[in-house]
Amino acid sequence: MRFKKSTISAIIILVGLATIVVMSGLNFLMPQNTQTDVDNYMNKIFLSTKDDVKIAADLYEVENPAGWLVLVHMMPATKESWTELAKNFQNAGYENLAIDLRGHGESDGGPDGYKSFADSQHQKSILDLEAAANYLIKERQATSDKIIFIGASIGANLSLQYISEHSEFKTAVLLSPGLNYRGIKTESLAKNLRAGQKVFFVSSRDDGENAEENQKLYQSVPAGVEKEIKIYEAAGHGTTILENEQELKNLILEFLGVK
Repeated sequence: MRFKKSTISAIIILVGLATIVVMSGLNFLMPQNTQTDVDNYMNKIFLSTKDDVKIAADLYEVENPAGWLVLVHMMPATKESWTELAKNFQNAGYENLAIDLRGHGESDGGPDGYKSFADSQHQKSILDLEAAANYLIKERQATSDKIIFIGASIGANLSLQYISEHSEFKTAVLLSPGLNYRGIKTESLAKNLRAGQKVFFVSSRDDGENAEENQKLYQSVPAGVEKEIKIYEAAGHGTTILENEQELKNLILEFLGVK
């Protein structure tokens, strides 16, 4: 039996249309791995400090968060050193704001302006933490008592300084704080903590005298302040501890009250 050319063409068109419909249905059922899906866990923003320094930050948003974390890196790291922790804590219900301190990363003076900073310039980085806290309160409806500072090395010293000088902020997790980083001295700051605040010291014995310094800071914290300390044997310094001791993220969550 012979078919007319017009009939054959019509059959081909119908088969083609049917194929498109079937494939469209399959595409609808399959997960769409678009660029937006890949990047939707984080938004890049910029903050301004009271001394007019532009601070770059990564915001890991959460709807109705249990709390808000300000993540403060060590030198010479950047906000990206917190990416894994931020994703983990985002999944646990915490909104995260990881900042580039002035002179680092994408902030003013970055990526390596910090190398020529005098100690007094490093000390002004406390204003970067202030800008982060103000942003969370004004733009993300955070309350000061639910803003938690997590810092590494000099970022730990700055985090301790901030809650010590602003008692309405209650909690800090400190990875490898030192007694004196760039003139940011911490023993008096630890002694100035108040009842109702809480602090978690983390260090490692392979990090010079840092473990001993953390023991001293821990002992300096006055009665009425909730405090914990964890000292590893060979975990390194600052955020390197998070890489080498995977349990630490869970310990931090437990410290924050997540079971």
